[in-house]
Amino acid sequence: MQSGEWSGDRKAVLERDEHTCRRCGTTAQEAHAGLRLYPIGDIELEDGVHESAVVTVCPGCHDSLHSDPDPDLEPTPKQLFEFVRTATEREGVTVSAVAAFASLVSGLRETLEGVDTTDPDAVADIATEYRQARREVLLAIESVDADLEHLHALDSDRLEPAVADALIEFRGTSMKLQSELRGIVALGELVVTGLDRCPGCFDPLEFSNSRCAACGLSQHDIDDWRDSDGSVAFGELHGAINETLQTASDTTEALTEHTTAVATELRGETNSS
Repeated sequence: MQSGEWSGDRKAVLERDEHTCRRCGTTAQEAHAGLRLYPIGDIELEDGVHESAVVTVCPGCHDSLHSDPDPDLEPTPKQLFEFVRTATEREGVTVSAVAAFASLVSGLRETLEGVDTTDPDAVADIATEYRQARREVLLAIESVDADLEHLHALDSDRLEPAVADALIEFRGTSMKLQSELRGIVALGELVVTGLDRCPGCFDPLEFSNSRCAACGLSQHDIDDWRDSDGSVAFGELHGAINETLQTASDTTEALTEHTTAVATELRGETNSS
């Protein structure tokens, strides 16, 4: 994404992200081809992207996030395990990021009650922390998606049956976990919406054609999470977040088991070759 494709100051975003790739930690000095800007989340690219939905990435991570999988790839057992290991490690990072995001949004109502929300300066630090946490968690989820695309593109018929079966279980569990993590983020964004804040930029809610007037994020429908008196059912939202976190924790354990199963089958294939 070029700087002209989004509605902000490229220099300001790079400074905000400390001239460091938010995916792998590569610095501007190490990124010989220069750092790039990458849009995250469910956004419209046609009208420009607000800085709250842009992250700094290095050229390598930018290419990884955009690269198309090769359906003709026939990885060696070692390469295949490396794919699985990398995806599992990224998934672990993502689970931690989602848990931190959930903890942050669950405490936002109480945090905002302690400040003058009509004063932008009083809310600035809260908004900055929220926007950063949301960017980090969305980037983490998209990073896992990119890894899984390559694993899903592999033709299972070209693998040994036992390896193929273990890989299918791994892929299915990974997809389930990704769906659960996205669900937690979506619930967290509804909490922010219930606080009359945009879940993208955290500005006070003002809509233009069902989009945030500040960042352009689509309006979130929170009607299903209101009590009979019309107030937001924050208790139910927080309960749903915690319940889904527990489900995701169980799925994470299952994913670890499937990773081990893939490794075991690949070791057996290597030893027999």
